[in-house]
Amino acid sequence: MQRRDFLRSVGAPSLASSGVAAAARPAATVLYDDHAIALDRVGSDPAGALWIRKRDLPRVNGFTLKPQGACRAELCIPIPDMVRGDYFNLTAFAKKAGQKVVVDAEARVWSFGEMQALGGGLSNSRMAPDFTVPDRLGRPVHLAGFRGKKALVVTWASW
Repeated sequence: MQRRDFLRSVGAPSLASSGVAAAARPAATVLYDDHAIALDRVGSDPAGALWIRKRDLPRVNGFTLKPQGACRAELCIPIPDMVRGDYFNLTAFAKKAGQKVVVDAEARVWSFGEMQALGGGLSNSRMAPDFTVPDRLGRPVHLAGFRGKKALVVTWASW
């Protein structure tokens, strides 16, 4: 079953059984990180991009807007031309962050894939583990002793 068909089959009966009129449907639904976030107001864009209110951004993906860009923990992504009044271009942000975006315009659903920068690999691998090696005179040298400085580590193996 395709995602669109699933959303239609789950969405229509739940609206009918709860007595909610079709007009009360959310303006958009965002699927991100195993969550479905219903948004009551979104901006319009003829290109099909999703413009959400800036205050909804933390609820959607955990990012907050700061002068240096959209930030989450230690990661900040510059966001030139992605803010328009009270709205933020979530689609452009996702593309800049390397996320895959799938849109079902008819169902008003936007699905955003995993953000590689948050996937553990990049953020965990940016800090090398501490290790100790002997220098030319046999004295131990710790990598942690170079913290805050640039260090080139060259390794090799004979096998």
